[in-house]
Amino acid sequence: MTGDTKMTQTVIVVPCYNEARRLDLGALIRHALEDLPHRFMLVDDGSSDDTLALLMDLHEFQPERFHVCSLPENIGKAEAVRRGMLEALKLKPQYVGFWDADLATPLEAIEDFVALLERRPEMELVTGARVRLLGHSIERRVVRHCLGRLFAAAAATTLRLPVYDTQCGAKLFRVTPQLMAIFGSPFITNWTFDVEIIARMIQQRRGTELPSVDRVIYEYTLDTWHDVPGSKVRPLDFVRAVHELWAIRRTYIDSRTHVYLPPLDPPPLESEQQTSEPEEVELNTL
Repeated sequence: MTGDTKMTQTVIVVPCYNEARRLDLGALIRHALEDLPHRFMLVDDGSSDDTLALLMDLHEFQPERFHVCSLPENIGKAEAVRRGMLEALKLKPQYVGFWDADLATPLEAIEDFVALLERRPEMELVTGARVRLLGHSIERRVVRHCLGRLFAAAAATTLRLPVYDTQCGAKLFRVTPQLMAIFGSPFITNWTFDVEIIARMIQQRRGTELPSVDRVIYEYTLDTWHDVPGSKVRPLDFVRAVHELWAIRRTYIDSRTHVYLPPLDPPPLESEQQTSEPEEVELNTL
């Protein structure tokens, strides 16, 4: 695979908000120099520090590999990821995903995710799973680990799906006709949008011949994951996350029948949309 087709095989969205001190430029540059068929959509979510300047430096270093999507104000991780994914899909990749800016999951895992999707064509989503096993280097603070396991149980109950780790910030999707609809409208959540993505996938399949979600999502046990200092997640966010799980349940699941509601109509294609006033927040993509 050569030329632009090779370069656009995989696009990774990296949402960034005030990450100037934590962004590992060296790791991103080293990964770029390996000449892998990956591009990065770096989304600055209205940072007030030097994050945008650092992202622009990466763009100038390799403009064909590092794209910058600048949001004029902070709108939250969920929406930053969603807009970045929509921009990434415009590059027409084979695979598209998102990765946390702290690189707690090493970039080398991207190749493992891609290899799995290549080997298992029925899979539509590979998501990292932080499982503390012998022989694996999973370094996570005790409090975050315990809260994470409690939340994982609540998320699995909400989704009615035995998922182990919804919140790992490393996910890679196969580009399918259904993927645009998953990210076509804003999420109702911010902290738990990963759970909402899966809820939308389940809802999307209701009444169709598409395979069930448990047959198209693969949880990949990570060999390495390191808790990076400076995380913006606090114990209080666990309470907010539980509240958002309840919102997901109310929005996607019928309270009387306890089954998923019918899917919403997919958003119109860009060519079918009528001319309208521009949105208040405009993407500046380089």
